[in-house]
Amino acid sequence: MSLVERSARFGTARASRKGTPGAAVLGRFEARIAGWFLPALLLVVWEVLSRVGYLAPNVLPAPSAVASAGWQVLKSGELIHHMAVSTARALAGLAVGGSIGFVLGIANGLSDLTRRYSDTTLQMIRNIPHLALIPLVILWFGIEEEAKLFLVALGVFFPIYINTLHGVRSVDPQLIEMGRAYGMTRWTLFRDVVLPGALPSIFVGLRFALGIMWLTLIVAETIAAESGLAHMAMQAREFLLVDIVVLAIVIYALLGKLADVVTTVLERASLKWHPSFQKTEG
Repeated sequence: MSLVERSARFGTARASRKGTPGAAVLGRFEARIAGWFLPALLLVVWEVLSRVGYLAPNVLPAPSAVASAGWQVLKSGELIHHMAVSTARALAGLAVGGSIGFVLGIANGLSDLTRRYSDTTLQMIRNIPHLALIPLVILWFGIEEEAKLFLVALGVFFPIYINTLHGVRSVDPQLIEMGRAYGMTRWTLFRDVVLPGALPSIFVGLRFALGIMWLTLIVAETIAAESGLAHMAMQAREFLLVDIVVLAIVIYALLGKLADVVTTVLERASLKWHPSFQKTEG
């Protein structure tokens, strides 16, 4: 048997193994857990270094100590309360800032007139670090919920606005002309052509906005809050409860990951027609 024939047979057998149901299930399982391999490895290394004494408990407690502290505040109901407050603030700010950013992005993307009159002002405001406004926001709203809502809404506004504007303006003009040629109304043209074409960019903006949402909320709750995860961490700092501080950081990371997963699921469901989300056959 020649080398070419042996290579061809080997390639065929390899391809057939890849195409078996077991291999497909294994591939999907590997794809699901691959992203958690590095965090799990870091936790193991962290735990080992803590156990052998390389990490002092008052500097960085072991994951097991953090988990134990988390279980205690979970049983007391304190953790659930602070998580609920922080999540409600984050979602409220996202709803307000995201809605305004989406509407203005659509309006400026569709209309040259509104863009000429408003985009320059918005871009100037965008270049002001919104967290630098905290002293002014406290003067305006005090430490009430309005202050945190304003900061989160301002933080998420610009990623959604910029990406919505870019998405609308990036829609193929030939598709729009074709829709007009078929007699589509403005609403139908927007619903069936412009919005679907802009969705990939809008979802990119949403994912950026979610990261800024949690970052802004952490800072806002640290400076001016009487409840929330960051407030819980600051209270723990006063009593040198490092495990609770680390717990709050880990929860923020998990909430951020959860928000990203939910966005990814929505993105895939909304963009089934897009080539990037269609499963390849073979």
